[in-house]
Amino acid sequence: MPDKRHIGLPELPAILVEEVVHAALREDFGRAGDITSQATIPAGATATAILSSREAGILCGLSIARGAFRLVDPAVKVSTRMRDGDALKKGTRVAVISGNARSILAAERVALNFLMHLSGIASYTGRFQAEIAHTGARVTCTRKTLPGLRAFEKYAVKCGGGANHRFGLDDAILIKDNHIAVAGDVATAIRRARAFAGHLVKIEVEVTDLIQFREALAAGPDAILLDNMSVADMAKAVDVNRKHKGGSIKLEASGNVRLETIRAIAETGVDYISTSKITMAAPTLDLGLDVMIRPTGSRRAK
Repeated sequence: MPDKRHIGLPELPAILVEEVVHAALREDFGRAGDITSQATIPAGATATAILSSREAGILCGLSIARGAFRLVDPAVKVSTRMRDGDALKKGTRVAVISGNARSILAAERVALNFLMHLSGIASYTGRFQAEIAHTGARVTCTRKTLPGLRAFEKYAVKCGGGANHRFGLDDAILIKDNHIAVAGDVATAIRRARAFAGHLVKIEVEVTDLIQFREALAAGPDAILLDNMSVADMAKAVDVNRKHKGGSIKLEASGNVRLETIRAIAETGVDYISTSKITMAAPTLDLGLDVMIRPTGSRRAK
């Protein structure tokens, strides 16, 4: 039976993968390339290396890792039966890489950097989602991502079973406290947003208390973000939304979301729980690459 994390999982556009991998390789190659391998390994030496996990987690970033090896040397072969979103155990063999030894070692760090970072986000997201699996809530990311890596980090969140929030300032309207401060009040901000937005653009408004929540509810946005509200107030907001709107307006909780707090937040009945921790505080997942067959042309194995 396929892992449910694979359902609805998007594919990373090849042009984005090539762009980010190319930049990373240029940074690492510098002005002279891998001088260590050039100095110690014959040009025609070949090798086979095993890419494996050194701890349990969720895999993410295979296409980027594969892209790193192929950009360095199209003749390098990357064979795997794994796919992004798969659960890993300690010691799981993720891929077998074979080809020119210098090429494999030159691409190794870039490939592992992306794999470890994105698998770390997927794994951490999976831990958050596991805490609320008994509810109908989904953990979702924010725009707090590393510059240039947003599409990849949001992809990693989905690999971990989470949901994506807006990708940028241009694909949804999110009215926050500072927008409300300038507009004058919640209702005015929502009314102006509704007049501006096209029929495919969603409108969400951030509120900090039940007074603002009721004002927002009456104005009818698509979603309401409950920012740093108490668990009791969030539960009250869910109840009011069900009674007056039939639960039609999506409710999102945000603020002070940690592994220790997300369960209680989800049990209030909110639809989404957003947190920057799954992208900004996720520890990397330890994966490694080990050469299993010594390069041909080497005089002795060490």
